[in-house]
Amino acid sequence: MTTTILGLKTCDTCRKAIKALPDAAFRDIRADPLSAEERATLIAQFGDAVINRASTTWRGLSDDDKAMDPDDLLAAHPTLMKRPVIQKNGAWYLGWKVDTQKALGL
Repeated sequence: MTTTILGLKTCDTCRKAIKALPDAAFRDIRADPLSAEERATLIAQFGDAVINRASTTWRGLSDDDKAMDPDDLLAAHPTLMKRPVIQKNGAWYLGWKVDTQKALGL
């Protein structure tokens, strides 16, 4: 059973996921940004919901930047990714809400 958490090591929500899934591999997307292929996979899976529009980074963007497509936004600003993104046995989960936790068997 392979589980990977994509997020930021400084993100409290990611820390909760890491604590709840101690056997999961963690990847800090600030230190190790997503590849173009990984961004495409996330966008195909979640659409523009992968962009965290409640983040400080989002609020600091210009209107022109906010109009960019999700792939370009994530390439330029990796911290805009809604976190955490969890992959377990080929299935993808976005965020750390109750439905995600239930789906992961927690």
